[in-house]
Amino acid sequence: VGPRLGCQPRHAPGISVPLLIVILVFLALAASFLLILPGIRGHSRWFWLVRVLLSLFIGAEIVAVHFSAQWSVGGVNTNTSYKAFSAARVRAHVGLHVGLEGINITLTGTPVQQLNETIDYNERFNWRLGENYAEEYSEALEKGLPDPVLYLAEKFTPSSPCGLYRQYRLAGHYASATLWVAFCFWLLSNGLLSMPVPLYGGLALLTTGAFTLFSIFAFASISSVQLCPLRLGSATLTTHYGAAFWVTLATGILCLLLGVAVVSLHYSWPSALRTFLDQSGKDYGSQAKGSSPLILNNPLHKQFGALDLTTNTNL
Repeated sequence: VGPRLGCQPRHAPGISVPLLIVILVFLALAASFLLILPGIRGHSRWFWLVRVLLSLFIGAEIVAVHFSAQWSVGGVNTNTSYKAFSAARVRAHVGLHVGLEGINITLTGTPVQQLNETIDYNERFNWRLGENYAEEYSEALEKGLPDPVLYLAEKFTPSSPCGLYRQYRLAGHYASATLWVAFCFWLLSNGLLSMPVPLYGGLALLTTGAFTLFSIFAFASISSVQLCPLRLGSATLTTHYGAAFWVTLATGILCLLLGVAVVSLHYSWPSALRTFLDQSGKDYGSQAKGSSPLILNNPLHKQFGALDLTTNTNL
């Protein structure tokens, strides 16, 4: 038997180069902050620790899930045909991993060495903008990939009567678009929470959480559509929501809770909010109450013996 066709560097189904880059960038930011953390004095050190790490987690998650293939996953152990025009069958685990930009199909023999070959495939097919899924499927046919991989890939082609391509592709595009909007509001919230306007920062956090949850609803819309069965040999492959889906849901809820906490503290306990955000200026306290006088003293009145030029202005 000749060498396996379509050999290429393999990666875990949920890991891709862009995903690794995003993780490394945010880990570098977190490490940089931890290096300067000892320079922050007092209790504000721990407030900054919680605030920055929470913010970095939210931002990293919103970006990273774009490149994850763990939005919808499924796997099955089956006895299936291996190659076209051959009666040979293999025992293998077949996995399907669906992301926002495409799918990963894995085929791992049990055991890995069968038919004088190493049965260990991990093939990716993309439908993101600028990629042609049909062309990638045609290339897979030319490579002579195993039957289970081609069977699942064919179910997601635009011409398949199953309609999986249209359902998952549209759901992925809408989920991706809303996540990028959530990321923009996350950036805005960080800027606003660093200024003496925490109320607007809290509202930006609420908007971040809302758009994050919109992405969940967009992807979950596929569950309302009857999907065709995926039969592999004597078994049927079924899918369920994966880690990326649930982590995104948890992040959306976390943003909503943080936004509600900031807005509530702004009206009920502004001093505690200023302490947590490390904003001790009196100007913010004046804005929070809305009626405290702003006192402007003229330092020259003592020098010249002039009348008291103190001016009280109600803002």
